[in-house]
Amino acid sequence: MLGTWREKKPLRRVATVEFSRGLQATVPIQHVPFQPRSGVKLFGALIVTLVLFSQAAFSQDKKITVASKTFTESRILAEIVAQLVEAETDIEVERKHGLGGSLVVFTALKEGAVDLYPEYTGTGWAVVLKRKEAAPDPLRTYIEVKKAFNQEFGATVLDPFGFNNTYIVAVRKDTADKYGLESVSDIKGKEDELRFGWSTEFLNRNDGWPGLAKTYDFKNVGVRGMEHGLAYQAIGEGNVDVIDAYSTDGKLLKYNLTFLKDDKSFFPPYQAIPVIKKSTIEKYPELKSVLSRLAYKISEERMQKLNFAVEEDGKPFEDVARQFLIDEKLIGEDSKKTKGIAIGGGSISEFVAARIPITLRLLGEHLLLTGIAVLLGILVAVPIGIWLAQKEAFSGVVLGAAGVIQTIPSLALLAFMIPIPLLGLSMQSAIVALFLYSLLPIVRNTFTGIKEVDPDVVEAGEGMGLTSRELLRHVQLPLAMPTIMAGIRTATVISIGVATLAAFIGAGGLGEPIITGLQLNSPRLILAGAIPAALLALLADWGLGWIENRMAS
Repeated sequence: MLGTWREKKPLRRVATVEFSRGLQATVPIQHVPFQPRSGVKLFGALIVTLVLFSQAAFSQDKKITVASKTFTESRILAEIVAQLVEAETDIEVERKHGLGGSLVVFTALKEGAVDLYPEYTGTGWAVVLKRKEAAPDPLRTYIEVKKAFNQEFGATVLDPFGFNNTYIVAVRKDTADKYGLESVSDIKGKEDELRFGWSTEFLNRNDGWPGLAKTYDFKNVGVRGMEHGLAYQAIGEGNVDVIDAYSTDGKLLKYNLTFLKDDKSFFPPYQAIPVIKKSTIEKYPELKSVLSRLAYKISEERMQKLNFAVEEDGKPFEDVARQFLIDEKLIGEDSKKTKGIAIGGGSISEFVAARIPITLRLLGEHLLLTGIAVLLGILVAVPIGIWLAQKEAFSGVVLGAAGVIQTIPSLALLAFMIPIPLLGLSMQSAIVALFLYSLLPIVRNTFTGIKEVDPDVVEAGEGMGLTSRELLRHVQLPLAMPTIMAGIRTATVISIGVATLAAFIGAGGLGEPIITGLQLNSPRLILAGAIPAALLALLADWGLGWIENRMAS
């Protein structure tokens, strides 16, 4: 089919194609002003931004990073350490609270992403060192963990904080009376009648449920996994009968629970200990003497009250840590005060007012994470989709690979980033993970959009002598743009949602109050992160829809 091309308007909306024998056809054409130079500049700016992030993360300033796990006690201990270091030295302290489970935080320490965090000897024995044999007495366990951490990982274990926070198995008093439960062994034979609610970490640890079930020979047990802080609510409301708990949990002072005796001595000792990178101690030797002032300062009873002050009284853990240091005369009352997080006390209006500056900061971090990730996704995925439309034989492999990435659990993908050089516990890791998640919808929709362009329109363009590049730029891409934009909008909304998990690796964003709220069972705090994230997703989708409509007009 041969013909000549005559435009009614220069590459806008419609064009007329004249074919042989005087036949004509009018086809819809949209003009999209592509500016390759602008794209190159944008890509360059993004690369520079990432480089600056990397430089900031690995700067040589006099600074250390103190981390914690997700639960309240770990946050309090990390904050006590951080504030003491700030008060007694000229070292700047960066905090990364709520990073996740033991292996995530220890991996971060081992890889140099953090310098110091609070750990437990029993966790070091069973989870980090993966010792299968039962832990010895508390002193011997401490010595063995300290020696192994130093020799195998270049980590220094300092003197214990002074308390043993062991795992305990807890039931309601009425459940204990009904089934005659006094020790863990008494559960044997009643497994199918009881409902077990284990914390997610306990469910998968060697010193948790797998080892407990083997030691006590439990069979046919129906188990539910849940966040540790929510287990108390579940047992209090009668949704489960048996939970795991920490012996210093503040919530134990609120709930009327019975603790079952570990009559087979399964649980190892869990002395709380500061763990610091050996290289950090060598760089800042003053840290050892400063942190030694915390040795044996906290009893089980004291730690339980500190936890209670945060979990039940709603006090910011920063304020609780500071008051402890003041009470113990480790810092003065005039020392620098760390601004605490508004956790939920007072009226709703007071809570909202206290959260506004924090939410604005977290919103900016969230926008930065998702914005850079999606822009990088567009710059990479759109060209790949265009190439696949021309090389369709490779589409199955490429789309399949992108689909596999999409199936990796978000937390797992974020954890995979920690050991990678220049990433670690940072925004870079979150951006890379979000970028990978954005690839599939953009690549697939770009490929699909181009392939769905009417073949007659393509043939008409070829007939009037357009090159393949001109055909792509002026015909295929404009007609495929609604489908491509749908992929970009999907990728953006997904990224905004997944970015809430970036707080687990210290990347900030609106996930911080959500994670903290889950741990503290604070609906207000959860909503303080969830509502802005939902509104941001809606606003981003609306904004991209507006851009799409402007491009089509």
